[in-house]
Amino acid sequence: MPEWRKDPVVDRWVIIATERAKRPHDFRCPPDQLNSGDCPLCVGNEDKTPPEVLAFRDADSPANQPGWWIRVVPNKFPAVLPNEGYYAWQDGIYEAMNGIGVHEVIVESTDHEPDLVNQSDRQVEEVLWAWRARLLDLRHDTRLKYIQIFKNKGRTGGASLEHTHSQLIAIPMVPADVAEELAGLHEYRRHRNTCAYCDVVHQELSGRDRVVRESGRFVCLVPFAARYPFEMWILPKEHQADFGQIGEDDIRDLAPVLREALLRLSEAVCRPPYNLVLHTSPINVGGELFYHWHFEIMPRLTITAGYELGTGYFINPTPPELAAEALRDALEGAVPPPHAYTIPEEVPKHV
Repeated sequence: MPEWRKDPVVDRWVIIATERAKRPHDFRCPPDQLNSGDCPLCVGNEDKTPPEVLAFRDADSPANQPGWWIRVVPNKFPAVLPNEGYYAWQDGIYEAMNGIGVHEVIVESTDHEPDLVNQSDRQVEEVLWAWRARLLDLRHDTRLKYIQIFKNKGRTGGASLEHTHSQLIAIPMVPADVAEELAGLHEYRRHRNTCAYCDVVHQELSGRDRVVRESGRFVCLVPFAARYPFEMWILPKEHQADFGQIGEDDIRDLAPVLREALLRLSEAVCRPPYNLVLHTSPINVGGELFYHWHFEIMPRLTITAGYELGTGYFINPTPPELAAEALRDALEGAVPPPHAYTIPEEVPKHV
């Protein structure tokens, strides 16, 4: 029978539509038709992007030239701009301000590949270091209150380029979804004196019905009230509020968990488009140590239609327990090809 399930942090209910239950083979993902010719993110095309703001590269290689293995550049078509100042205005009941912020692209590999699953764990570590570095650098601009790191994979997921990359947008306010989580976490702590996400981790590791993969420091799971078929979260087992404060041991442990989560999704469900988002604590607002950072992986296997848009509630045709089982079993015999670029062994630690 169908079930209503409630997210333990935010006041959001999801319908688990067991009468419509869909297994991995029930989904059909048409191939993405992204333009792969003359890619501006490939090695040798550095002049086709704005000048880099960060690059992990060979010591003797000049900026904005080949020799890199991670490269961060301003988005050529930014949603927001880092103006020197900002101003706001009102027109009766309407309120507005100029579009300040930062919009960057993180080029995750020299390989022209559509995803991280074909990279080495070492390369994924470098991506995590780059995300951390930009979070730490941009928070020095006290106008900014939140930095959203996200990855769109596939045309349906919002990607316009095939080459594996992620983006960040830093903005001068806390987004509504994050504010809702913060409010839910605060209320949960007020009643129970614990972190809701810590309790999620504890309960999922105890029952294990929705656990996909566990490492020493992280757990990948299908959430109890998953909004999307095969949705996954990756959470640190210990309470950590700010992704920008993770250390070397965390990154080494997290990289294979993240890569394998994406690989399991690719192998289980016809290489679907997806969105990956990092939820972390706001910046320059104070008092957010009770937050618990985490990744959310949201496959684009169903269409958000009238009911979802009208209510904010989702209908998920795949029970989370079934999805977790399929994802756990997905890597039998699957081995990713080796990464093409060899990162120099003498690279200094990014700390």
